[in-house]
Amino acid sequence: MRHRCRYVGPVAQLLLVEDDAEIRRALIRALSERGHVVASASTSIAAMQHVIGQTPDLVVLDLGLPDLDGRELLLMLRAVSKVPVVVATARDDEATLVEVLDRGADDYVVKPFSVTQLDARIRAVLRRAGAESAAAAVLGVGTLCISPGAREATLDGRLLDLTPREFDLLSYLAVRVGTVVTKRELLVNVWRQPAGGADKTVDVHLSWLRRKLGESAQQPRYLHTVRGVGVRLNAPAER
Repeated sequence: MRHRCRYVGPVAQLLLVEDDAEIRRALIRALSERGHVVASASTSIAAMQHVIGQTPDLVVLDLGLPDLDGRELLLMLRAVSKVPVVVATARDDEATLVEVLDRGADDYVVKPFSVTQLDARIRAVLRRAGAESAAAAVLGVGTLCISPGAREATLDGRLLDLTPREFDLLSYLAVRVGTVVTKRELLVNVWRQPAGGADKTVDVHLSWLRRKLGESAQQPRYLHTVRGVGVRLNAPAER
């Protein structure tokens, strides 16, 4: 019997552009808990590279960046992309807020703000942009269903008992289904560790995840190792 994924609500792939490491970590954690898939950049150059290469559903943009003012980055983004942008800034003067809207921002929030307020603005902008339907609410790979909002995953209709890190790892791979993801990328984006951390950490968690998916490295169904490159999540071939 085939089990189908159940729709539970919207989730988006966000790019958070924020140079303050503490604020960045807190927002990533809070927005992820609300069901979004969050990547981050601390500079304008890194943000541009991500938007061009990864096409996120929405950008949350701080204006006070170290290499280029966020207002200039906004102009650069608008030159290459229609991605919705919510500006998050400590600048509360009317002239700045009018300027960012004129330069193409879709909305703004003024620091300090609650994550609930930011999340509401994000979802409102996505609705206006028609992007919520494109951002899959439940990620389905074969009979494996991942619900980022509920932070639950099922296999053949059975709830998987995953640790928070195992769930984050599975979700990250599911968003990139069919794509080989390097261990370095997983360390940076799932573990939030600098590139060059211990690959052993990733290997151990992949081993635990495989066991819970009922497979092994020698007999993979969903998680396929590409030797010397990384790992890829694929639906198992039909028998």
